[in-house]
Amino acid sequence: MVVNNKVDSLSYDVEAPPATPAGGSVEAPPATPAVVSAPPTPRGEAAMVMMTPPVAAAGSVGVEVHKVSAPERRSTAKALRQRLAEVFFPDDPLHQFKNQSFARRLVLALQYFFPIFQWGSAYDLRLLRSDVISGLTIASLAIPQGISYAKLANLPPIIGLYSSFVPPLIYSLLGSSRDLAVGPVSIASLVMGSMLRQAVSPDQEPILYLQLAFTSTFFAGVFQASLGFLRLGFIVDFLSKATLTGFMGGAAIIVSLQQLKGLLGIVHFTSQMGFIQVMHSVIKHRDEWAWQTIVMGLAFLLVLLATRHISSRNPKLFWVSAAAPLTSVIISTIISFVCKAHGISIIGNLPKGLNPPSVNMLTFSGSYVGLAINTGIMTGILSLTEGIAVGRTFASINNYQVDGNKEMMAIGVMNMAGSCASCYVTTGSFSRSAVNYSAGCKTAVSNIVMAAAVLVTLLFLMPLFHYTPNVILSAIIITAVIGLIDFQGAAKLWKVDKLDFLACMAAFFGVLLVSVQMGLAIAVGISLFKILLQVTRPNMVIKGVIPGTQSYRSMVQYREAMRVPSFLVVGVESAIYFANSMYLVERIVRFLREEEERALKSNQCPVRCIILDMSAVAAIDTSGLDALAELNRVLDKRNVELVLANPVGSVTERLYNSVVGKTFGSDRVFFSVAEAVAAAPHKAQP
Repeated sequence: MVVNNKVDSLSYDVEAPPATPAGGSVEAPPATPAVVSAPPTPRGEAAMVMMTPPVAAAGSVGVEVHKVSAPERRSTAKALRQRLAEVFFPDDPLHQFKNQSFARRLVLALQYFFPIFQWGSAYDLRLLRSDVISGLTIASLAIPQGISYAKLANLPPIIGLYSSFVPPLIYSLLGSSRDLAVGPVSIASLVMGSMLRQAVSPDQEPILYLQLAFTSTFFAGVFQASLGFLRLGFIVDFLSKATLTGFMGGAAIIVSLQQLKGLLGIVHFTSQMGFIQVMHSVIKHRDEWAWQTIVMGLAFLLVLLATRHISSRNPKLFWVSAAAPLTSVIISTIISFVCKAHGISIIGNLPKGLNPPSVNMLTFSGSYVGLAINTGIMTGILSLTEGIAVGRTFASINNYQVDGNKEMMAIGVMNMAGSCASCYVTTGSFSRSAVNYSAGCKTAVSNIVMAAAVLVTLLFLMPLFHYTPNVILSAIIITAVIGLIDFQGAAKLWKVDKLDFLACMAAFFGVLLVSVQMGLAIAVGISLFKILLQVTRPNMVIKGVIPGTQSYRSMVQYREAMRVPSFLVVGVESAIYFANSMYLVERIVRFLREEEERALKSNQCPVRCIILDMSAVAAIDTSGLDALAELNRVLDKRNVELVLANPVGSVTERLYNSVVGKTFGSDRVFFSVAEAVAAAPHKAQP
């Protein structure tokens, strides 16, 4: 993209620089004559603009030198308080309580912790009508998905319905999103099932497995609520969009492959999650394939995929894909009942009634507590990431704000309460939330309506699911997770950032070829590695003056930028910390060596002064200050002066409060690069 930018009556093009290695530095190309287009001139006048010599352009004539001032001095307690407020309370949540009466503060506090009291006072029948329609619509999707996802987590199908009843009620009281539809989700179900199954068999020890599932859900809720209460939600951001794209895509394929058991009617199936192990099990047990199951499964899978395609092509027909799963369950159940389930595996008996309490099943001692904690943290991170991302997506569409920390507390409390009511980990589902939004939901009452529909099902309709084929649940799961494979997102990553694409592929193949846990570990590890790479190897550029201006820009990005004789202007585009301070020294010394070699070959003036442009240095620590002092000593031995230009307030404050500041003095710290060039005594000296 090219953007036209007018500076001092001359027109320049702001262009993207050539691709460079992520986190690395760039070397300025040799100086070439700059061509500048002049503005339109009247007929008969010369259209040529005389170029100003680089030194003059920098402002050697008529440039007023300003003093670089440090910010107002603050006490240690005040500085610490302001810093902590910026870290943990960037949104200033207590602002609304200022200058309010005690009674008003109580009302605001009630509305803050229970958002339903904020929008509930303005609720009317028009909103109720929209919420009832959307609630019933997502219920038709949530009931079959709840049963399916419970089986994905190796839990009894009824647990999925329990998890679609209590958590939505709690979220409607505590959640701040109007569009989020709460319930079990595929990825968290898969991770919980795979992690717990490695230690405990759900077939041989079903009670112990159920205890661990509820305990893991409790720990997931504690972890989520703690992040929100302590305002540590930024920890979740360590899962970058690129790694999540790869992880979700790999997990979606693994989930789909696991459904081959139900789709083919295989009885003896591997408990492993890897692609190779699953395919080996499918081929090994091909004698167990049931043609009745395969025909029914493929037929309904094609119907579900077709309805999904119709709704995606025409958003007004969203109800087609929303109603398709429940319709498929009803039709397949009727077929199975008529055929007496000959050759087709069915769900069987499902107990009627409300969620039974499960507090007595939570276990906080024994050899499996560590497994429950690890599983809870893993599923908690994934469900938080998905729920908050979905909530923010629809909030931006509808132009309202979602408080991330309040969402974490709402989801955490929801899971803690759910673990005591026979529910496993739940969060906001993208597929159900998309249907909820398309159906015209206005508030969180749609979750209450959905829970009411699930309640009716639990009380009166459970016997109707007796003949529901397991194969239809597999088809529903495949249809739901196939949308998690984001081919376009991966293609964009390749086009924009190759390192992000590499992270995406590493997470994808880690999940696909090793395990879900390893894929998640790879995703987090690559995200942290990218951060460390950017911190330890900050981008640094050589800058030149734009002819006719006093602006200094990267010579790689701006071809017309010109060097100033005797000067080397280096821009640091990162904070200077202990992790990158020595790299800063080494890279600047290398810049100096390369510049001296270039000047020697072209018979130009050697470098007498290095100007460090610190306008992009947001912070500096004591190691960074020591690095500046070390760099100054190294350059002094080479008869080269080091000056600083345009340091920001926090950097200036630490500089002046340290011994390093005294070393530089106020005569070597300048307001801008142009003033540093104008004030230096090295101009045009051979």
